[in-house]
Amino acid sequence: MTDLVALKAANANRWAKAKLTRDFSSVAKRLAAPAAKARYQAVSAKTGVPWAFIAVAHERESSQDWAGSLAQGDPWNKVSTHVPAGRGPFKSWEEAAIDALVNCAPRAALNKDWSIGGTLTMLEQYNGLGYANKGIPSPYVWSGTDQYVKGKYVADGKFDPNAVDQQLGCAGLLLAMIALDPSISFDGDHAPAPPKPAPTVPPGKPASPSITNPSPGSLGDFIASVLSAIFKRKS
Repeated sequence: MTDLVALKAANANRWAKAKLTRDFSSVAKRLAAPAAKARYQAVSAKTGVPWAFIAVAHERESSQDWAGSLAQGDPWNKVSTHVPAGRGPFKSWEEAAIDALVNCAPRAALNKDWSIGGTLTMLEQYNGLGYANKGIPSPYVWSGTDQYVKGKYVADGKFDPNAVDQQLGCAGLLLAMIALDPSISFDGDHAPAPPKPAPTVPPGKPASPSITNPSPGSLGDFIASVLSAIFKRKS
């Protein structure tokens, strides 16, 4: 069984050191374009999954094909045949994406750790933990960076140690997207809300003059001082 805590730490460490070895800029621009971002944010609002996570998974699963399901790239308007099989048909790409994140392993919508280590590890789980079990960086995450050299599952259950993944990995895509859109973060995908200012308490109104609280210099104030002097003498 994969130690996810150790994998999160390893992915966070790789992120801190990673350098891009391919050009990610054109794909990052396409993923972060306003129209695409709006669609990803709509799914994010329904699932709690950061929009940038959805974007890079969409790229890996179907090269950002809006006719392909986020779950595995199969057409979302038909019943899927690849794993996860039997999903759909759906009414829209968004509906299929929500199903993929909520109902399909690893159920990213249940994730609570959107630190960079948690995000990259959830992406790795999205593709499968076969690479982690072999002790090598997942190309799904690290292809196109100096953290990945070779080794790839070329078919279900078939690992080729010399094959090189030609797709761009999620980590490099995120790095390139952050350069274009600094609002992308890994503390829940949004900057913490600014603290609410303390409520302003209006100064209390001075008490209205009364027999027990006469205005200074008034006749009542004079009488009160006389009475106070009399009672002091008696005591």
